Amino acid sequence: MEAPNGTRTAGGVAGDTGADIRPGTDITEASLYSDGIPHALFARLRAESPVWWNPQPRGVGGFGDEGFWVVSTNELVRQVSRDGATFSSWENTATTRYADDCPREHIEAGRSIMLNMDAPEHTGLRAIVSRGFTPRAIATLRAGLAARARGIVESALASGAGNFVEQVATELPLQAIADIIGVPQDERRRIFDWSTTMTGRDDPDIPGDPAEAIGQVFAYAMGLAAERRAHPADDIVTTLVRAQDESGALTDAEFGSFLVLLMVAGSETTRDAVAQGLLAFQDHPDQWDLYRRERPATAVDEIVRWASPVMSFQRTATRDADLGGKRIRRGDRVVMLYASANYDEAAFTDPRTFDITRSPNPHVGFGGTGPHFCLGHNLARMEVELIFDALADLIPDITVTGPAVRAPSGWLNALKDVPARYPACPVAH
Repeated sequence: MEAPNGTRTAGGVAGDTGADIRPGTDITEASLYSDGIPHALFARLRAESPVWWNPQPRGVGGFGDEGFWVVSTNELVRQVSRDGATFSSWENTATTRYADDCPREHIEAGRSIMLNMDAPEHTGLRAIVSRGFTPRAIATLRAGLAARARGIVESALASGAGNFVEQVATELPLQAIADIIGVPQDERRRIFDWSTTMTGRDDPDIPGDPAEAIGQVFAYAMGLAAERRAHPADDIVTTLVRAQDESGALTDAEFGSFLVLLMVAGSETTRDAVAQGLLAFQDHPDQWDLYRRERPATAVDEIVRWASPVMSFQRTATRDADLGGKRIRRGDRVVMLYASANYDEAAFTDPRTFDITRSPNPHVGFGGTGPHFCLGHNLARMEVELIFDALADLIPDITVTGPAVRAPSGWLNALKDVPARYPACPVAH
C-alpha cells in the first residue's frame, strides 16, 4: 500500500525523517514498556514523525491489516479525539491489541461497550449513564469516600509496611465502585479479580481467561438488574434498570457492557494513577513537601498527566482524511498515544518535570477532548485527591523501599507491586 510520502516500510514511511526508527518497533507490544514509558522513542516520534506508520504483521493483535498509524503529539491526539465522524471507535473498537488468535466476532462483540460506540448510539447511552456521574452526584460521595480513604490509610499504617498497590492504591476506587453499583463491600474483591483478569492478557502471573471474566461480569450484571427491579436502591444500577424498563433504550448487552467498563475504568486506571503518583512524589520530595503543606488544586491533574494510566486507544478512519500532513485512508487504524501527548514539549513547559502547580495543564489523561472524554473524571480526581490527602495527614513520611514491579501491558501504565514502609507520625508533646 502506498503512503503519500513514500512506501510504508518496517521503520516508518520511506523518505520520512522517522524512517530509521528501529525496525520492528510496535507501540502496542508490552515489552516496549518493560522499563516504563519509552520517553526517548516518543520524543523522537513527536519531533520527526508525529503521524507514524507502525507496521504489524497481518493477524497480530487480532486484526487482519498490516499495521496502523500512530499520532503522538498533543494537538493531533486532540484532533482525532474530537472528530468522531471521521475516526470511529466502533469499527475496530478502541482497544489497540487483542490476543493474536482472537476471533473477529469477539472483537465485534465489544461494540456494545460505550467506549467502543459512535454517535448516535454512544450519545444516547452516555446521556442515560451520565446521570450518576454529574458533579453534583459525585459531590454527594465526598464525605463517605474521605472516611474510606482515611480508613484505608490507617489500615496500611497499622501494618507498618507492605505492597502499596494492594493495600492503598487499589482500595479506594474499588470501594467507591462497589458503593456506586450497590455491590456489598465484602464482594468487592470479585470486581478486582474480574478487572485484573480482563486487563491482564499480557501478564503471565494473572490466571484466567479475559473472555470468561467478561462472561462472569455479564452474568453478575443480570443478577444485579433482577435484584434492583425487585428492590430499587439509590444507585446507578437502579437508574439504568429504570431507563431500560421505561424506554427500552438500554439492551441487556449494553447494561452488562457498561458494568464491564465501569469495573475496569473505575478501578484499574485510578489505581494506576495513585501508584504512579506515589513514585512521582518519592522521586520529587520537594513536591511532596509542597503537597503536604498546601494541597494545591492543580496537583491531581499533574499526577494524572505524569502517570498516563491509559497509554493509548485507537480509532478507525471512516473516510479518507489528511492528518498531520499524511493521507489516512478509509479503514486505516489510528492509535492515539496519550503517554506521548502528555509529555509533548509543544504543549507543556518542561514536561519531564513533575510540577504539581502546573497550570494550564492540557493533559489527555482522561482521553482528550470529544465525545469519549472520561465520564468518571470527577470521581477519579476526587479519589486521587482524597488518598493523597489521607497519606499526607497520616503517613507523611511514607517511603518506597524497593523497585516497583510493572504489570506487563501495551496500553496500561500499570504497577502491581510498590514496596513501601508506613512510619507513624511522631507524637507531639
